Amino acid sequence: MHIHNACLALGRRLTLLLLLVTSMLLAGQALAQSADPEGELATAVPPIDAEIWRQVKSGDNFIDTRFDSTYNLVNPSGETWRQIRNRWISPFGLITVGGMAALILVFYLIVGRKDLEEPRTGRKLLRWSTLERSLHWTVATLFVILALTGLNLLYGKYVFNPLLGDGIWAAMMSGTKLLHNYLGPVFGALLIVILAKFLKRNIPNKTDWEWFKKGGGMVGKGHVDAHFANGGEKAWFWLLATAGVLVIASGLVMDFPNYGQGRDTMQWANVIHSLGALALTAVSLGHIYIGTIGTEGALEGMTTGYVDETWAKEHHNLWYEEVKDQAEAPDPAASDSQRGQPRQPPGKPT
Repeated sequence: MHIHNACLALGRRLTLLLLLVTSMLLAGQALAQSADPEGELATAVPPIDAEIWRQVKSGDNFIDTRFDSTYNLVNPSGETWRQIRNRWISPFGLITVGGMAALILVFYLIVGRKDLEEPRTGRKLLRWSTLERSLHWTVATLFVILALTGLNLLYGKYVFNPLLGDGIWAAMMSGTKLLHNYLGPVFGALLIVILAKFLKRNIPNKTDWEWFKKGGGMVGKGHVDAHFANGGEKAWFWLLATAGVLVIASGLVMDFPNYGQGRDTMQWANVIHSLGALALTAVSLGHIYIGTIGTEGALEGMTTGYVDETWAKEHHNLWYEEVKDQAEAPDPAASDSQRGQPRQPPGKPT
């Protein structure tokens, strides 16, 4: 036992040492590249003066960098892209993502978690298969990693660079870019699989319109009718099927810049990718909230695959009517503990 613990401790020390050495090497490389920015710039382009700009506008100043292509050495469209990114995309992201997070917090503090109105019966209905749960959690994990790394690429330099310094910041950004660029195509492929898998359940119908008119049950009295997927879940599905696919396609354009796309195409792909990804990140916060702390019993379905009969009746009553004969008998011990469990009054934070 002592030998085993010693080996584990040694392994941890070696891992930390390896990470430290790797970080120092990456930081050293980044610092070497940025040690003399003026010198590096001088080797890349001549001084940008009025004459150069006249040549750019007339098309006389260009450099061949790819097969059958000419690019301006100084490209006015690059300045346009920079202005769009800094003046529109960055503020849009802060307002959208930050505003959504603030709204969710206020809603939770005022309204609280949506608890079940009736006691649980203990009888379980299978809602998600093992394959479906595996697909969901894999795609969800990749989505969170890509969202965090994307936000770091857009805003991280304003937060972490002053706190950590150039060396650690350079290593951090190197890892961020690697994760984002390599996991993006994997996420894209799995998203197509999960969209195809759940397509049949997310075809819109008249019930969904009623669900939206009643605000998912927040307007009026009584429960809102819903099949396997309610209107909100279907809206999230189709947002992924449209904006999500657009984000994937634009990301692939930037990930593989060797298929003839020009600089202007790459710049517009970056704009589309950023706008779509920020919008998806903001909406995903609501999806995550409702599926975790916002609704009693929702997370159980995606972790165990089963939901309680009471949850099915209150949230997806039309689906419950279709499958209620398949409900599994409760475990006596679990049923007694659930029925005897004190309940929070509906609408109170827990």
